[in-house]
Amino acid sequence: MKSNCFVLWLLGPTSSGKTTIAEYCVKEMCKQNHPFIHYDGDEIRDIFGSTLDFSEESRLRVVRTLVYLSNKSVKAGLNVVVSALTANEDARIYVKKNIDNLILGYVKCPIEICARRDPKGLYKKAFNKEIDTLIGVNMPYIEPDNPDIILYSEQYSLAAIYKQIIKYLNTARYLIKKDHSE
Repeated sequence: MKSNCFVLWLLGPTSSGKTTIAEYCVKEMCKQNHPFIHYDGDEIRDIFGSTLDFSEESRLRVVRTLVYLSNKSVKAGLNVVVSALTANEDARIYVKKNIDNLILGYVKCPIEICARRDPKGLYKKAFNKEIDTLIGVNMPYIEPDNPDIILYSEQYSLAAIYKQIIKYLNTARYLIKKDHSE
């Protein structure tokens, strides 16, 4: 039996708003009694600690872990929101091939705006040549091909982005209101 639960995978450059949007969505969806969980790429990095660097291999290991956790959660009856850079094409292909009921959401934000936000100071470090692994500065962030939904975090409020996501989920028939009159 195929689950009606889904994985909303939010990808985009560092500081584009992926985690903020994911946390807002989970909070709002839980208010509506929809079972949700959020997994973040940085949390996975924190778990593995110094065993991960920023090579393609390490980035793919983070993505594989997020895919595994997402699939386990969906099987348990939870909807999932993932926030992760997912910049490499091999990682994107892996996600698409290994998650059923996947909704790929691209959090689109110009790198200049991401650099102004920069809560972790990564852009500053990259511009000062203290790090050379920041995708978007040291190498281009390639936009995904054909995401299911594009979320413009520079242009719209969290509430407006959330409404856009809900509209998509309703149109795609992932959120079906239960009739409690029975």
